[in-house]
Amino acid sequence: MVIAAAERISARSSALREFLDRHPGADFDRDGIRLHYLDEGAGAPVVMVHGNPTWSFHFRRLAEALSPTCRVVVPDHVGCGLSEKPDDARYDYTLESRVDDLEALLASLGIDRDIALVLHDWGGMIGMAYAARHPERISRLVVMNTAGFHMPAAKSFPPALWVCRDTPLGAWAVRGLNAFVRGTARIGCKRHPLSRDVREAYAAPYDSWAHRIAIHRFVQDIPLRPGDRCYDLVTGVQDRLPLLADVPMLVGWGLKDFVFDGTFLDEWTRRFPRATVLAYPDAGHYVLEDESEALIPAIREFLC
Repeated sequence: MVIAAAERISARSSALREFLDRHPGADFDRDGIRLHYLDEGAGAPVVMVHGNPTWSFHFRRLAEALSPTCRVVVPDHVGCGLSEKPDDARYDYTLESRVDDLEALLASLGIDRDIALVLHDWGGMIGMAYAARHPERISRLVVMNTAGFHMPAAKSFPPALWVCRDTPLGAWAVRGLNAFVRGTARIGCKRHPLSRDVREAYAAPYDSWAHRIAIHRFVQDIPLRPGDRCYDLVTGVQDRLPLLADVPMLVGWGLKDFVFDGTFLDEWTRRFPRATVLAYPDAGHYVLEDESEALIPAIREFLC
């Protein structure tokens, strides 16, 4: 089982061992597939949606900061973290499935109003798709190095992602070498590089070719042009963003992210001109790690 694998690797990672001890979590049966999630604290719900190639571990410090005053819910997407990792025959690894999973989990927990969403990477598109379906349920939005719309015209698709998305070499690198998980953990922080201990915690659930399926499918699902399988869904979300114009938004951004760079930040501020923006010139993609001392208190003040 994935949890057993993480526990084995935790012998090498004190950060992971501490996380597993402090955040045992729970499981949700999603049509016969086990979806793991954290549900901690009480109060107004704060739902944190991770991206690729992270998992709920990414939000560990923010969850601890908010759980004394809020109900914090942090799912591991199917195929990620401590959730089950089915093959393609059992699960359709698409954006639409991710949004449906989030909706089903929140419905099962009775969370249907006054929801604050905290979103990072692919979690932005997943969370904003949920918000676009149910704008009346959303009370606040926190977005970090992510998108809720198509790639801005000024942004070129990074060659490294093209290799992972569209070439046989990508499967070998992502699923064979675990290069996407380990590489992102190394370059994701610019100001405060992650320790080896924490990098091992990020990589722990992704310990085999089979257990890296979601990492690869996320990259393959990036919509670049009409006809790509989630392109129309992203268009629909993008078109409904004005329904969220009055929702208070905090944008936390690492400006040294080679994917979600300043062009994406400019698009967020263009679409949400009233958003509060905290831009960190020396931070990378994992801005919540790189700028935790500044960003976590700012998010807590914004939400609580």
